Amino acid sequence: MNVLLLGATGLIGHHCLGYLLGNQQITEVIAPTRRSLQVKHQNLHNMLVDFDRLDEYPELFEVDAILCCLGTTIKQAGNRERFKLVDYQYCMDAAELGRTHSARSFSLVSAIGSSEHSLFFYSRVKGQLEAHLRELEYPKLSIFRPSLLLGERQENRLGELAAAKLAPLFNPLMIGGLSHYKAISADTVARAMVNDVIHDCRVANPADGKPKVEVYSYDKIVKLAGNEPKIGEAV
Repeated sequence: MNVLLLGATGLIGHHCLGYLLGNQQITEVIAPTRRSLQVKHQNLHNMLVDFDRLDEYPELFEVDAILCCLGTTIKQAGNRERFKLVDYQYCMDAAELGRTHSARSFSLVSAIGSSEHSLFFYSRVKGQLEAHLRELEYPKLSIFRPSLLLGERQENRLGELAAAKLAPLFNPLMIGGLSHYKAISADTVARAMVNDVIHDCRVANPADGKPKVEVYSYDKIVKLAGNEPKIGEAV
């Protein structure tokens, strides 16, 4: 199968890239970016694109599956409008183009607490995106809702660094409904996403043709990350 990976330079995306390239069932990984990737692989097709004009690259979307790891913060983006452009519009544009070109599945990195009715702008944008993706009726839509992500970022976020140091103390205390809010490594989320895609590749399209939506938070992400089929080692 061939896979389109959006956000390959990000915290989760670069782990997804490694696992996709390490799996023999993935024949091609298409990874459009703003800057060239340092990774070289015979199955990797990296091209520089303008995400404001994704419709000018229709060839990118002739794939079996799309993994969307695009995301920023309001601080990084500079304002709410720019944040929504990246976290909502780019993702939605890609999903619509993928649906037009008959992609079978779409996987999204969202966030715990996302709701289109949330009082918080960040969570509301994530929720709006999820709701509108459902309307596209992909044969398979997978929504991943991690809480605090652990891993080495290119930029320093002091609040997240502090929270990451406390995570080993607080994670064991979060049981029941609180387990959704456990900190989780970006690598674990990436492994779960790729395992999900590989599984979909092995399973034929449902006979009833009804769209299937799966939502994964902490417990389900961890379980999926360790499930068969085994995925390749990250490169």
